[in-house]
Amino acid sequence: MSGIEDTSTQANAGVGTRRARRAGAGRPRAVGRGARGAGGWRPPTAGLAGSADRRSLIDLGAVSLLLVIALLGFAPVLAGGWFVVAGVLGLLVGVASGWLSRVLGLSAILTALLAIVLYFLVGTPAAIPGQSILGVLPTLGSLRGLAIGAVFGWADVLTLGAPAAAPDYLLVLPYVSAWLTGLVTAVLALRWLPRGTRSLGRVSVLLIAPAVLYAATVVIGTDEPFWAVVRGTAFAVVALVWLGWRNPFGRNASLQDRGTLARRKLVGTAVVVAAGVAASTLGGAVTSPTVDEARFVLRDVVQPPFDPVDYPSPLAGFRNYTADLDETILFTVDGLVPGDQVRLATMDLYTGRLWDVAGADVATNGSGSFRLVGGTFPEPELFTEADTRSLQVTVGGYSGVWIPGVGAPSSITLEGADTERAESVRFNASTSTTVLMSGLSEGDEYALTSETQVVPSDDALASVEPAAVSMPPVTDVPEVVASKMAEYIGNAATPIEQMRALETALHTKGFLSHGLASDSVPSRAGHGADRIEELFTRNQMIGDQEQFAAAMALMVRELGYPARVVMGFAPENVVDGQPTEVLGGDVTAWVEVPFEGVGWIPFYPTPDETEIPQDQNPKPQTEPQPQVRQPPRVEKKQEDLLTSVDTEDGDEDDKDEAFVLPAWVVWTAIGVASPFLLLGLWMLVIALVKSARRRRRRRAPTGHERAVGAWEELVDGHAELGFAVPVNQTRAATASSFAAQRARAGAKRRSSAVEAPAADPSVSAALRGLAARSDEAVFAGGDPSTEAVDALWSGTRSEVLGATRGVGWWRRLRSRLRVHRSGTARSHRADADRSRRRKGATSRVATGRP
Repeated sequence: MSGIEDTSTQANAGVGTRRARRAGAGRPRAVGRGARGAGGWRPPTAGLAGSADRRSLIDLGAVSLLLVIALLGFAPVLAGGWFVVAGVLGLLVGVASGWLSRVLGLSAILTALLAIVLYFLVGTPAAIPGQSILGVLPTLGSLRGLAIGAVFGWADVLTLGAPAAAPDYLLVLPYVSAWLTGLVTAVLALRWLPRGTRSLGRVSVLLIAPAVLYAATVVIGTDEPFWAVVRGTAFAVVALVWLGWRNPFGRNASLQDRGTLARRKLVGTAVVVAAGVAASTLGGAVTSPTVDEARFVLRDVVQPPFDPVDYPSPLAGFRNYTADLDETILFTVDGLVPGDQVRLATMDLYTGRLWDVAGADVATNGSGSFRLVGGTFPEPELFTEADTRSLQVTVGGYSGVWIPGVGAPSSITLEGADTERAESVRFNASTSTTVLMSGLSEGDEYALTSETQVVPSDDALASVEPAAVSMPPVTDVPEVVASKMAEYIGNAATPIEQMRALETALHTKGFLSHGLASDSVPSRAGHGADRIEELFTRNQMIGDQEQFAAAMALMVRELGYPARVVMGFAPENVVDGQPTEVLGGDVTAWVEVPFEGVGWIPFYPTPDETEIPQDQNPKPQTEPQPQVRQPPRVEKKQEDLLTSVDTEDGDEDDKDEAFVLPAWVVWTAIGVASPFLLLGLWMLVIALVKSARRRRRRRAPTGHERAVGAWEELVDGHAELGFAVPVNQTRAATASSFAAQRARAGAKRRSSAVEAPAADPSVSAALRGLAARSDEAVFAGGDPSTEAVDALWSGTRSEVLGATRGVGWWRRLRSRLRVHRSGTARSHRADADRSRRRKGATSRVATGRP
């Protein structure tokens, strides 16, 4: 410590030699905890000035460069180059959080809280700009994406095809990775490293975060690495050069020797760079995997989610049910209500060959996006509940991965299934479709709870627009679809009128035929582009649910609205309270179109007429109708012609609508209020912790321990207000330091021009008195009286309150968010014990006892 004290004394006295400055910079512990010199105790500096802090910034810059090199490893798995922007912004947020933690002197918990707040504030424009307001302000969807992406994005990026462009929250991966590693690096470089000697081993700790991030991008990548040799060489060279120049060798050398050492370091740096490039080039050529070998990546061993592309389109097998399984009992359902339809699969992708379930490479949030779920399913994004169904299903002749259900399932229980089979359930919340990866077979049973969709009247939907739902593309659509769509719509204006016009035209102008031998006219299976063109170009439209549902969905998509085809079963023998046997002949298909704020509304374009007329129809003969005498005309009164209008209800509705706040206002208010609620909750927790600390000290078993607790409470109260606590000093010296700091704080609060105001004599006397009484209680040799300890606690409380009133509101707020634990309790108790032992030994010698 003598070297440190000499250096501080020389600096304070104006002796500014280079050796003194370098010696002071080499011992940052004295600066961080208060260096004692001619000017007294100096509190820790909060800025980033000084040689030690410049070195910290250099360390932080070098490690940040390594983190950027590691972030480039996301290139093979994330489409586009925006991930670099997201990663750099995440790194800046993490580093800024660590820097503010040092400047404000925040605890670990407050640092984490600050970092999380900045993570969500900056995360929207950085990682999910498409869901922001004006490109900057966060929304509920973007905040949700930032949370989901940080937790579940790692599994998604391993199971989706690389490079993945959706879902939107995948860009959260580089953002959260850089944010976390940048935060850890900044805290280590700015707060942990300056507290001790900056040996090469301690400095090397900063390489842990970049190395972990580099390894993480490798294992989540693909078999084809991204610039493996270049990135590896750059990472190794930057790390070696930085560590080489960070080595404090030659610190105490002369100027001439330093110049020689600097030239040698430059030469050594060039040699290291050249050797690193050569070694990486040769090593990459020797150790690169051959054709038969591949490097280890997690996506090769992680089981991907259910991929519907691996299975045939359910609608393509429509005729199998009508031809081969017409009278076969597929499954028995207990709990159906007349009018219920059993959903099997939902298709929203048309390829020109068939309607199919979109795979993850087309739309990761469409009909092919199935997720692992437990016993309870997530709620659909666009759904209005009408009723609840509790179904018990027993599988008969049906087999397949698609689980039959009604409406939107909310929970499922496989009867007698083991854990592995139960975990093979996957669910798609956007289409309310459930699959069992292991497949259903005869004898399987399951219990299903679901909700049905509200279907409003056409009048209620007259002013409702179709929802803006992202849908996979439709390709190779015959031109006749658009022309027939325009013909059938006619003068229909509203979207629901246009849908009903299409539905009515197909239903009334077409004829039903499953292509069976018993049908009067053959009907070809399939719903590819040629079959749809044939449906509209023949003399009569002939087909079944497969063709008419496919055709109407294409018309709606040509109209510019979202639409999808649903395949399922419509049993006709449903009786309340009795199990229903669903046959293969009950198979059906329909069209669903989403309406804003309502849900997916079904449409049934398939005709009921099976009597198909011949191509040449004879002209029907007119038959004379018998004349019927008309009833006499009755004149209506004027009041009968008027329709009563209840204006009061309308006024009430208008009033109610006038006071309904927009959803964005509500969520904005919640977002603004949430930080304050968290702040209040944290202040409550800190208050409870301080109360427990004070109660524990006040109830110590001995009097001198309670006296020590009173002094510790005084020290902790001043430390929490931002006053520097001198290290290894007597209580009297600590009291004098507190008095001087309180005088400076008061002068600063009053904007006084006095640079070094004198301490208030009353405050100084009170603090010194508390210090003297604490020393007396500890070192007097016996336990102090209860009255003396109570007086000591009372004086402590008064001085802490006085110190609180003497600082500004910001320091008072910080004191309510911080918990300081005085580290002098053990030393005081040890001193007291040693004092007692010494007094006891002296007493025994005086009395002649052994």
